[in-house]
Amino acid sequence: MLNNIGPMGFLLIAIVVLVLFGRGKISGMMGEVGKGITAFKRGIDDGKREIEEANAAAARDVTPAEERDRV
Repeated sequence: MLNNIGPMGFLLIAIVVLVLFGRGKISGMMGEVGKGITAFKRGIDDGKREIEEANAAAARDVTPAEERDRV
């Protein structure tokens, strides 16, 4: 379906979108998309950090369970 559009078709679609929404509305939407991507990346980094901290805490406690229970 998109194989037949070509560069002129994309240009025409871009012009129609610009006329319908206006430059201010499109730039505002793109700003919101950028904020969403940034928040998503921050969430991924936070999740990785939590997993690494949990793994590090588990690796630090190398005392066998029997000795831990006696103390």
